[in-house]
Amino acid sequence: MAEEQKQQSFEQALEQLEQLVNELEQGDLPLEESLKKFEQAIALSRSSQQQLQQAEQKVTTLLAEQQQSGNDESDGELM
Repeated sequence: MAEEQKQQSFEQALEQLEQLVNELEQGDLPLEESLKKFEQAIALSRSSQQQLQQAEQKVTTLLAEQQQSGNDESDGELM
């Protein structure tokens, strides 16, 4: 299950998480099934959060590289 979640895209995980939340909110599931779905939802939430953090880190890195590249070009023009 954990490997399957790692292979899912962020959008797929979010869609599955929304489905699980809807099923849990209906309140007509047996306790064991509710707990199982809740565990799945928590795992999807954690996986999605990690994907978001990785994307944010990548954007930050790319922006820093772009800014550094811009600074390097400006330094070259001054000489």
